[in-house]
Amino acid sequence: MTNINMSSKAKPFLLKPVGKDYLWGGSRLNDDFSKGIDLEPLAETWECSTHPDGTSSVASGEFCGRLLSEVLKEHPEFLGTHPEANGELPILIKFIDAKKDLSVQVHPDDTYAFEKENGQKGKTELWYVLDATKDAQLIYGFTRDMNMETLRRSLKTGVIEKYLQKVPIHKDDVFFIEPGTVHAIGAGALVAEIQESSNLTYRMYDYNRTDKHGNLRELHIDKALEVVNTKGSAAPKQQIRVLRYVLGSATEFIYRCKYFQVERMLINTERCRDLVPFQTDSTSFQVLLCTNGCGVVLEENGEALHFFRGDCIFVPAESQVLRLHGRAQFLKVRC
Repeated sequence: MTNINMSSKAKPFLLKPVGKDYLWGGSRLNDDFSKGIDLEPLAETWECSTHPDGTSSVASGEFCGRLLSEVLKEHPEFLGTHPEANGELPILIKFIDAKKDLSVQVHPDDTYAFEKENGQKGKTELWYVLDATKDAQLIYGFTRDMNMETLRRSLKTGVIEKYLQKVPIHKDDVFFIEPGTVHAIGAGALVAEIQESSNLTYRMYDYNRTDKHGNLRELHIDKALEVVNTKGSAAPKQQIRVLRYVLGSATEFIYRCKYFQVERMLINTERCRDLVPFQTDSTSFQVLLCTNGCGVVLEENGEALHFFRGDCIFVPAESQVLRLHGRAQFLKVRC
């Protein structure tokens, strides 16, 4: 009998998201990504999250059916040795379907959140535009320097929009949103968001909309004005990105900050004899968010993990040597 040396290194697994039915959402996350979540509207899916406001669960393998937070508590080695992990998943990854405009909002940084929000994290985030209608736009900062008196008065009287910088958006655009930046995703945008593991959002203006019960949504103007950057800013420009090709795949760098690194990865092994190798090191887990196509992840023992558009794969730190096969596009995220 032949002895088979089965690897003891960690295996990848699929994640099942949590849905959010915010009033500005649509139906594309179910229609385009087959999420099968019984919410209408379906505004967000929290694909990779251990945040208490919405925790993903494991959808394949030996941990199937368990909360991701429980699995990572039992296996902190899955996170790796990167200092941002520190025993907890430091990021949160979402899909966002903005059928209507999101509220004008701002996020605090870590220092403010720790001091004023009971030790929570601030919120630094990145948007990758997956699709956008012809006239879609987002709000990013102010068109001019603002003083607090003018800003507060404009929020009270509802004329704040004339001071907000509106930026047209297109498929594959990238926007990095630092804490303190006034921002909002506009109607017609389908977005992947990578952020700190935080749910701190201070709404400044919400177009006087009411929720399903007829109530105005809560605003957080005092806190927002404590953290907002009142300086005018130039419209963000898209950076030139370069694809690096190897047999069967291509990768381009998207963005890196202290909390996360994002790349776009394309695989096409339809005409390749060799599949695309993939492995994490000891410093960090990686998350593969499939934004298009489908394929399979092959483990060392030959087991296959099938994935489709919209799926989210968690690959623990120091994983097996995996092989990717198919025709697909990912956002690849790590610490």
